[in-house]
Amino acid sequence: MVIPVHDVNPARRTPWVTYALIAVNFAVFVFLTPGVSGSLTGEGESLAQLCDLEAFLGRYAVVPQELIHHRMPHLVPTGATGVGPQGPGCVVAPPGYTKVPELSVLTSMFLHGGWLHLLGNLLFLWIFGNNVEDRMGHVRFLLFYLVCGYAAAYGFALLNAGSAAPLIGASGAVAGVLGAYLVLYPRARVWVLVPFLIFLPLRLPAWTVLGLWFVLQ
Repeated sequence: MVIPVHDVNPARRTPWVTYALIAVNFAVFVFLTPGVSGSLTGEGESLAQLCDLEAFLGRYAVVPQELIHHRMPHLVPTGATGVGPQGPGCVVAPPGYTKVPELSVLTSMFLHGGWLHLLGNLLFLWIFGNNVEDRMGHVRFLLFYLVCGYAAAYGFALLNAGSAAPLIGASGAVAGVLGAYLVLYPRARVWVLVPFLIFLPLRLPAWTVLGLWFVLQ
């Protein structure tokens, strides 16, 4: 495992889109994801909070069988009173429940399953996104980021078309950015920290660092 610190490849202009994507991902996780604010204050997760989180993911995450087959077996928050087939505190979505699966691909890009998931994606976006945005320009970079996220989500859904498990995270979009970085800057080098009793600083070729990221993903 290596932890990238910065690349030896300074950008010429401020990467406003990269900054905005990082800020939105962080804000959604901290302020909108059920249960996160309680964990920050030391409060435990109640049954109602867990059900609300499941319902939140059902509404805003990509679910392959919804995206491919338009089946809608999702949950709604009920406090701690409902009992449904998914367990106490949760009930199946009632008649009239609506969701646009294609839009959930967009919203799912800004959801994460935990701090490591979030910070890992944002770290790589922070280090490598600025250079790709610098080369592409702000608008083209944003469109490229979103297209990569959609392509990754549809690819996963097609391979798992019967799954009802939610897919979340910016990994697909970030993977596209990292791939673009390798194409645009094939000889770039990256300073990393390698945990070996202590953190050892090393400068490695970018393709080595990004290759390890893809393998871990």
